[in-house]
Amino acid sequence: MPTVNPEPLWRPDPQRTAQAQVTKFQTWAARHHGAPAEGGYPALHRWSVDELETFWEAVTQWFDVRFSTPYTRVLGDRTMPGAEWFPGGTLNYAEHALRAAATRPGEPALLHVDEIHEPSPVTWSELRRQVGSLAGELRALGVRPGDRVSGYLPNIPEAVVALLATAAVGGVWTSCAPDFGARSVLDRFQQVEPVVLFAVDGYRYGGKAHDRRAVVAELRAELPTLRAVVHIPLLGAEPPEGALQWSALTAADEEPVFEQVPFDHPLWVLYSSGTTGLPKAIVQSQGGILVEHLKQLGLHCDLGPGDRFFWYTSTGWMMWNFLVSGLLTGTTIVLYDGSPGHPDTGAQWRVAERTGTTLYGTSAAYVMACRKAEVHPSRDFDLSKVRCVATTGSPLPPDGFRWLHDEVRADLWIASVSGGTDVCSCFAGAVPTLPVYTGELQSPGLGTDLQSWDPDGHPLTDEVGELVVTNPMPSMPVRFWNDPDGSRYHDSYFDTYPGVWRHGDWITVTSRGSVVIHGRSDSTLNRQGVRMGSADIYEVVERLPEIKESLVIGIEQPDGGYWMPLFVHLAPGAVLDEALLDRIKQAIRRELSPRHVPDEVIEVPGVPHTLTGKRIEVPVKRLLQGTPLEKAVNPGAVDDLGLLHFYEDLARKRS
Repeated sequence: MPTVNPEPLWRPDPQRTAQAQVTKFQTWAARHHGAPAEGGYPALHRWSVDELETFWEAVTQWFDVRFSTPYTRVLGDRTMPGAEWFPGGTLNYAEHALRAAATRPGEPALLHVDEIHEPSPVTWSELRRQVGSLAGELRALGVRPGDRVSGYLPNIPEAVVALLATAAVGGVWTSCAPDFGARSVLDRFQQVEPVVLFAVDGYRYGGKAHDRRAVVAELRAELPTLRAVVHIPLLGAEPPEGALQWSALTAADEEPVFEQVPFDHPLWVLYSSGTTGLPKAIVQSQGGILVEHLKQLGLHCDLGPGDRFFWYTSTGWMMWNFLVSGLLTGTTIVLYDGSPGHPDTGAQWRVAERTGTTLYGTSAAYVMACRKAEVHPSRDFDLSKVRCVATTGSPLPPDGFRWLHDEVRADLWIASVSGGTDVCSCFAGAVPTLPVYTGELQSPGLGTDLQSWDPDGHPLTDEVGELVVTNPMPSMPVRFWNDPDGSRYHDSYFDTYPGVWRHGDWITVTSRGSVVIHGRSDSTLNRQGVRMGSADIYEVVERLPEIKESLVIGIEQPDGGYWMPLFVHLAPGAVLDEALLDRIKQAIRRELSPRHVPDEVIEVPGVPHTLTGKRIEVPVKRLLQGTPLEKAVNPGAVDDLGLLHFYEDLARKRS
């Protein structure tokens, strides 16, 4: 990684910098809490990690977090795992999410869009009313603080209402998208034993209706703890026998009653991808998510009243929970329920245009698909209100940065962000007052002491190392479900560097303070002692128009050798002939290193993904090492299990 400073792709103009919430916060924190008045974001970040307790207290004051019972101190214990935040304090997440109803009751809190309808608003007052009605009904059903409430729902307003009503009563929310099959859902929900299930009869995707009534019937049969099932007739079906009607539970004109819970009281359970076993059931707290998301959305994403926040996501991915938290900043959130590519690849840009989106979030894969499909967003859509395009899910390649800059707008803030379901937030990414360098995340987040470490725990600059966080973040899990001694939690993040969070990504922290993500460290490519992330390979290979998608695996051989195949899913009409093979190898040799030219390039019918769209590398590696399919992967966690048979057959032939 060169240390010389290249020219940034984008710089915020002085007016934008002056008006950014993070600038105003720094001025205020300098006056009230001793933060540095000069030095801009880098100085503020250094202060936020050096003076961790002061910083987080400042965040709660700046955003007027309402503690119904005062906390005794900010950080009772900072040991990881097990850091104790704001002990003694009580509050409610849903109460904060609905505060804008008091001052802007008639303005939209939600804008709902699907494949066939125009955007439809739900006002702040209507959202608050529905939450009040449903929260009252949940209490009448016997839901008490700590009880789990589940949703088998697409990205629709009912899902937001159900989450907020659950939080209002102190329940614990958990959700899966309706494209998950019964086994995938049960792998998740059976762990937490929900007492209520909200479920649709089906959903629409890609121009087709998908009936899910049989799956819902199976969930009811396999979840014995359910006391009630609430039917949401998205496709118009009658409720199954014994189910309650959504419309009846949300009809009352009732003010919500917000249960005041301890800061570390569970808010929701999120799940890891679960590709190699049961998904980890990750518990995050009402207070931790509240303050982390206020910081992330209010200061880093610069969201507030008047903004419209759209992220393409489903209820099975943490980005949906992150999107809902846009309400905390008084922002209108855009809920899109449908395919990202229907009726054409430009579908998401059309949603941004139709809803007046100001911050538009998507996946790096979608940006690269638009580039390959020669979509022209600024030519074909009115994106004049979009001031930021943010990407996550995988690193945005340099070509993706340049494409957004050229095809959307030269004065576009491009925020590649990286975090994880584990913290439901970002470790590094958006900063409205910093320049954007091609292929780089702008900076670590405030309060996040993000570093790159070598195997001995020494910090690295301009070199690839493990992503670690050396101080606690409020949204780190309070625990995993069904992990009574905390051993699974400890082993997931703290077994490599005691007391320090190791996330499992390779990163470079540059000498100018930006961050480069190279991919998962558990699927690192290591040729002759030179480590490289798989993301670097994908970025180079998928620049070739003939390659639709690729998958690279590095496998240590019993004889001490190392086999590194590159699997390629070709674009329609492309042929893996000698000319294309040569171009693939030359591109990797020229742009990365001769050591990382693959041993073989193998055409495949497709690349398998997790249910949230991430390439499956470790299970494929296990298959190629001879592990039986049923032990190498959790079938319910894969988008297309049939694709894995190719790799299984290849392993058999090689053995």
